[in-house]
Amino acid sequence: MNGESWLFILAVVVNAVNLFSQVFFTIMYSDLECDYINPIELCNKLNPWFIPEAGLHAFISILFLVNGYWFPFVLNLPLLAYNVNKFIGKNHLLDATEIFRTLSKHKKESFLKLGFHLLMFFFYLYRMIMALVNEN
Repeated sequence: MNGESWLFILAVVVNAVNLFSQVFFTIMYSDLECDYINPIELCNKLNPWFIPEAGLHAFISILFLVNGYWFPFVLNLPLLAYNVNKFIGKNHLLDATEIFRTLSKHKKESFLKLGFHLLMFFFYLYRMIMALVNEN
């Protein structure tokens, strides 16, 4: 297998992990909204996952940049910039005292990321299949 195949196989796997993490975030926000979980418990469960989720996305984005796959990199650039801005502004962690005021914003962000990762999953899957087919 060539480098393109391995890159897009890795992209599919990394994106699937991020997709499942966004599903988890969305479920947790819904649980808070329905009062199945308290705000402190929600923050304790979600806060450790923000940096790994953003880090995985940054890793795959940088791999696209380094390997010269400009189109996938440009597709990932808005979310990468958003995550970097969030981290630099120190807004990446949830605050249990403010969560009910910002819950709709967090849910909207989670749904947008979920949609993004879902679309990118199929894009990466297509590119992976095309790389494997072109290899033969």
